[in-house]
Amino acid sequence: MKEAFIFDMDGVLVDSNPTHKIALQQFCKQHGYTLTEQQLREKIYGRTNRDWLLNLFGDLSDETIRHYADEKESLFRALYHDIKPVEGLISFLEKIKTQGIPCCIATSAPRANVDFTLLHTGIGGYFSVILDDSFVSQGKPDPEIYLKSAAALGREPAQCVVIEDSLSGVEAARRAGCKVVGITTTHTAVELAEADLIITNFEGLVPELLLSKLF
Repeated sequence: MKEAFIFDMDGVLVDSNPTHKIALQQFCKQHGYTLTEQQLREKIYGRTNRDWLLNLFGDLSDETIRHYADEKESLFRALYHDIKPVEGLISFLEKIKTQGIPCCIATSAPRANVDFTLLHTGIGGYFSVILDDSFVSQGKPDPEIYLKSAAALGREPAQCVVIEDSLSGVEAARRAGCKVVGITTTHTAVELAEADLIITNFEGLVPELLLSKLF
């Protein structure tokens, strides 16, 4: 097949954003900042640590950004215990693997979180390419990560299906020229209206039927 799948991680492979929310709220409170639900949804979800820290705290030194990011992500990993794939994901990945469709992970998360997630879910073997926040200079909604993912998979962006849960991620994928499937773990179907297709999880999802609806 000429098509390829690109998966975001948080909110797509694992429903980790509820734990990220707790970690973010605790982190911000420790630094004298009260985080609102609107800020979480519009300025943080789907973005790199660097981007959301600058969005919230304004101008920060690179050293402070690294320190704050490590602090927040360490807190997240300490809090996140019930780590399991989104419903139906393993079966969907098995079908993709059987059909020889290439797929990758493209996430705004740091590599430590990627390794943590893959260790506890055992799904790393399904992905031929993994891009984390260190691979891009511009975070979502900039299309950079999806353009690089498509290139790494040997595909044109128009041949790639991105599965995203965040508004910034959907925008990034659309700007890259990819097809976008929105998954409603973090936002409602109405909020994800810019996606080409909406799913609630991967249960019963068949790759060829999904592709037939998009191409």
